[in-house]
Amino acid sequence: MRDSRSKRIFMACAVIVPFLAYCVYYYAHVFKNAPYKFSEFEYMSFEYGPGADSLVNKYNSKTGEYQYVDTRDSIIKMNVHIPKEELLYLHRKAADLGFWDFPNVEVGDTTQRRNGMRPLRYVIEFKYKRKTKKVIYDESFDGDPRLKDANQRLIKEIKLVLAKEEGKEK
Repeated sequence: MRDSRSKRIFMACAVIVPFLAYCVYYYAHVFKNAPYKFSEFEYMSFEYGPGADSLVNKYNSKTGEYQYVDTRDSIIKMNVHIPKEELLYLHRKAADLGFWDFPNVEVGDTTQRRNGMRPLRYVIEFKYKRKTKKVIYDESFDGDPRLKDANQRLIKEIKLVLAKEEGKEK
């Protein structure tokens, strides 16, 4: 009985304790060096429009410059500053949706048209002190449906935040 107990204690000391120590060391290092920390966030930019050459709808959180085409095809320019809390929300939403792991270019058949219109192209960029993530997403992208859904959800969230802050500015 005494022998069995000392074997268990030895096993715990020889295997489990070093394993736990290694886990703490490894994950502390990983989290410390996480590439996309909000504390290092500089700005977010968002552009979209039909095709690659006409991204007329633009927003940059650093400058606050917001330009979009309204329902009467007029270009509206205004200054909209998104509060830090909302930028943190978008940062977290991007992380939840796996934005950091998205391919940089997600483009499908650019000659494809819907109702005579070219598919919308979106350029989403999150800029940090040490790293930048920029994704070009085209509505004609025919890749993984989960990836398409994640892109569309992030775009929807960005548009909602912009619409909310634009309403406050008016």
